[in-house]
This record gives sequence, C-alpha cells and structure tokens, in this order.
Amino acid sequence: MAALSFVIALFLRIGTDIEFYELDQLLLWTAIFAAVAAIVFRSMKMYRGVWRYASLNDLLTITKSASLTVLVFLVLMFATTRLEDLPRSLPFINWFVLMALLGGPRFLYRLFKDRRFEFKLEQNTHLRIPVLLVGAGDSAELFIRDLARSDANYRAAGIVSGTEARVGRDIHGVEILGTIDQIPTVIKDLARLGPPPQRLVITSERIDGLEIKTLLDIADSHGMTLARLPALTDFKQGVGSEVDVRPIDVEDLLGRPQTALDRDAMKALIKGKRVLITGAGGSIGAELVRQISDLEPASIALVENSEFNLYSIDMELSKRHPDLSRQSLIGDVRDNQRISSIFEANQPELVFHAAALKHVPMVEANVLEGLATNVLGTMNVVNAAKAVGVATFVQISTDKVVNPTNVMGASKRIAESYCQALDLQNDNGEQNNTRFVTVRFGNVLGSTGSVVELFRQQIAAGGPVTVTDPKMKRYFMTIREAVELVLAASALGSITRDQSGKIYVLDMGEPVLILDLAHQMIRLAGFLPDEDIAISYTGLRPGEKLFEEIFHGSEKLDQTSHAGVLLAAPRVNDLTSVQDQIEILKTAIANNDQAGARSVITNLVPEYNPSQSD
Repeated sequence: MAALSFVIALFLRIGTDIEFYELDQLLLWTAIFAAVAAIVFRSMKMYRGVWRYASLNDLLTITKSASLTVLVFLVLMFATTRLEDLPRSLPFINWFVLMALLGGPRFLYRLFKDRRFEFKLEQNTHLRIPVLLVGAGDSAELFIRDLARSDANYRAAGIVSGTEARVGRDIHGVEILGTIDQIPTVIKDLARLGPPPQRLVITSERIDGLEIKTLLDIADSHGMTLARLPALTDFKQGVGSEVDVRPIDVEDLLGRPQTALDRDAMKALIKGKRVLITGAGGSIGAELVRQISDLEPASIALVENSEFNLYSIDMELSKRHPDLSRQSLIGDVRDNQRISSIFEANQPELVFHAAALKHVPMVEANVLEGLATNVLGTMNVVNAAKAVGVATFVQISTDKVVNPTNVMGASKRIAESYCQALDLQNDNGEQNNTRFVTVRFGNVLGSTGSVVELFRQQIAAGGPVTVTDPKMKRYFMTIREAVELVLAASALGSITRDQSGKIYVLDMGEPVLILDLAHQMIRLAGFLPDEDIAISYTGLRPGEKLFEEIFHGSEKLDQTSHAGVLLAAPRVNDLTSVQDQIEILKTAIANNDQAGARSVITNLVPEYNPSQSD
C-alpha cells in the first residue's frame, strides 16, 4: 500500500513526465519508501486493529504512521540526494495519498458492515422492545451506538434529559423529547405515533433513590418496567452481541445521594496501623475488611467464629491485597483466654468490634447466649484491647439500643454503657489512654437475616411475601455506605477527646415503611402486588416493635463536622456499677439463670420494656 501510494503521488505530481525517470531509480525510491513504511507500521502496530471496529483511535494511528513514514523518507532522501531528483512537493502529496489508501478501505469496510447490520435490524424492528432512555449523557450515547451495531433486543424510542437545554436535540438520530419531569407527556406522545415504550431505562448515574421511586411509580402507572444500564465495562462488544440492561435493585431504590467523605482523615486513621476486626466474616465485618484494607494498614487481623465466613473473607482479601500482612484467626469473643492471646500476639493499634448476635427473634429465643456474646464477649474484647494499649477501639452498635423491647437491643446497650464508662475514665487519666468510639446505626441492606433477602426469596418462590405489620417502619442503609460512615465517625472520634462518652449516630435518612418496600420489590420483579404475588401479615415477632429509633428522646443530638454523622449524649452509667452488674450477669449465665440475667438488664437499661408494642 505504501509503495502504491508513492507511485500514485509521483504520477499526480509530474503526470506523464514520469517516463523521463529511469525505471531502476523509480524502483529504488519506491523500495526505500516501502521499507521505511514497513518499519514504521510495524513499530506503530497499525495492522493489529480489527477493521470492523475502525475508530478515531485507528485514524490517529494511521495519521502518526503516515506522517512518520513520509518524514523519515524525506530525511533519508535529503541525506543521500539532497532531493535533487525528487519534486519538493512530492512528500506532501504522498502523505495525503497514503492516508487515503490506509484509512479509506478500513472505514469503507466498517461502513459496509454497519449498513448491513442496520438493514438487518430494520427488518426486525417490530420485534425489538421500544425503550425510553432517562438521561442524555455518555452512557446513553454508548447504549444507542451499541444498539445500532448489534442485534439487540431493544430500540431507543426517545430520550428524556435532566436539563431543558438538550431538549429538541438528538443523539445518533434518537431525539431528546423532553425533561424527566415530562416523562408522562412524552410517553403519551410516543404512543400516538406508534408502539409505546415498554420500558424506562435509566442511563444516568446521578439519579438517586427518591427519583428512582418516582420513576418506578411512573413506569407502573403506564404498564412499563424500570431498568438501569450496566456499567460501561459490562457492555458486550462485537457482531451479534446482545446489549442487555439490568433490573433495578432495591439498593438503587433506597440509595441516597453520596455523602462527601473526608478520605484523608479516614486514611490517616488506618494507614500504617495494626488493625484488628472481630466478626470479620459477617456482613459489616467483611465490608470493614474490604474498605480498611484499601487504606494501607500495616497489618490486619481477622477474628471470626465461623470457619466458612473466615475462609471466604480471607480468600477475598488475599486476591484484593496479596501483599498485605494478615492473620486469619478462628476465635469466639466469649473465650476470654483465646481473645487475650490473640491481642497479645498481634498488638493491634486499632480495633473494630463487629462480632455480635444481631437477629432479634433468635436472641429473644436464646437470651443467655445473646447476653454472653454481646455483653461478656464485648467485655473480653475491650479488656484485651486495654491490656495491650490499643489507641482506638470502635464499638459497632445498633438503633435497637434505643428504648429496647428485646434482649438483643438491651444487650448492645449494656455494651455501649461499658465502652462509654471506660472512655470517660480514660479521659480523666485514671488508666491507659484508649479511645472508645461507639457508632450506632440501623438496618443495612443485604445483611444476615435482612428482610430484603427474605423478600427476594419469597418473591422467587412465587410468594406470599410476609410482612409482620402494615405499619412497621425501619431505617435502611447500604452496607458500603454504613461502613464508610463508620470509618468517618471513627476518624472523628479518634481525634476529638472532648466528645468522650458520647455516641456517634449515623444519619439514616427517613424510615421506610416495610409494606411499601414489599410492594416495590414485587413490582421491580415484574409482578403486581396482591395479584401476582400475595402479601400476608404475620404479626409482630417476639421483641419487635413497629418503629425503631436512632436516638433517645432525652439524648441531646449534635451535628459533627461530617454531614452523615451525628453525636448523641445518652445516659452514662458509673463504671464500677456496670462492672459489678456484669459480674452478676456472668454468674447468672454460668448458672443458666435467665431470671437473674433479666434483672441485670433491668438495672443497667431501665428503659428496657419487653411488653412495649408501638
């Protein structure tokens, strides 16, 4: 191709005068140019590109290759012949000819292939699902472009934009018909012109949970389904590939705008520190492991009672950060000797205590076991941390500690009280200087025993979906967001000694009606509530209440420097009295004395009311 371009360029320059050049001379020049081109093209990897997918990058490579070839040839000719026999304009003409010969076939081939597939798609347009795209950004453009070059199941009927400025314009021939607020009108207009869209496809990543709820209602009212585009890295490439969309997850539905995080403070808390996490294989513990490992700790010790859970997070961590020093340790927080030996061996500087029994009905049915893990286990971990001089101890708590109606909440409140009392004592300089930070939050999506997972299983089985009470509400947060805010609160607590004894409370937003959640999950699965999937009411389970609270009415709630973290000042128990009561609790557990154990709960958590039913 390079040799041909040289001959054509020379002919274009001098026309029939080419006969005055000797054939040997012409062949020599052509061979030199072809040799230079071969070397340049190989070094630029120009022929590695697939012609079917010729793009701007390929054009750039061709431009560089042609320019370099002509330049090197020009230098060689100038060095050998001073360009006495070659027309000075020949290199410029040669460049254009070479560009045409290299780029033309590639783009003509792509045009042919694209047109062929466009014709094929036009033949089965009536078989493709019309969709309305929500968002007029890069993802929408990529989706439409992929639809045009693949045998996809969908046809973009139109686009709605988040801004008025783009209305009336188009992306690859697909018109932007209105704003997101005008979706009902847009759907009606499309229905008058032809088959109405059957699906709303969210292409924008900026749409939050509240907006998704609105879109779900719109879709439901028009008999449509709601979906979201996959990540850009998930788009399939190639002829005949199918562009697919994914359903809306409940995590998308309940998601909130991302809170701005002080990443520098979080990294300063973790980087270069020896970190230990209890309950490392649980839902919260495992996410703590993931995020903490990304912040460059010196080492990380994983403490977990479940062999399988420990194995799973250990394998994940080994792939995520193979060079990170780690210890995977089977241990029960109730085993004081084991916990003490683990702390002695690892000498952690930072501890996250996530190990606990958290399922309300299960703890309610196993009172002593719940108290042994959540109270005595916490005491063992706390005392071991104090003994080795841990700098910061983070206690993971729950919203169920507020006005508890169940043993799980009451046991976690006792654990809070113990950490509070120690934090105040340490602040007064009576013992070592360990900072005890307690972080309280509500339900997380996808955790063990989560109602979301239960609903998914029930919907997959064809129902019924069981709701305890139509008035029940709960706070929800994604595991990722919860752990991010835990780390943010921990960073705040580690440097603010003036907040000793206070509780960091994560801003959970507005509580969600569980019945609404059930309806939404059924609709997201493509069914109609109470028609395709029945909803039944089972009544409150032992220990449950209708409304959870993240702070007590008597607690003064203050803002912190972080938007997603609040500060509460609950009642503080005297350390000596807490320790004395825990010793009584230990004896009651050893003697299988449930009545004695409950009396300790009453003494330490006077707001505990097992008969309460909001």
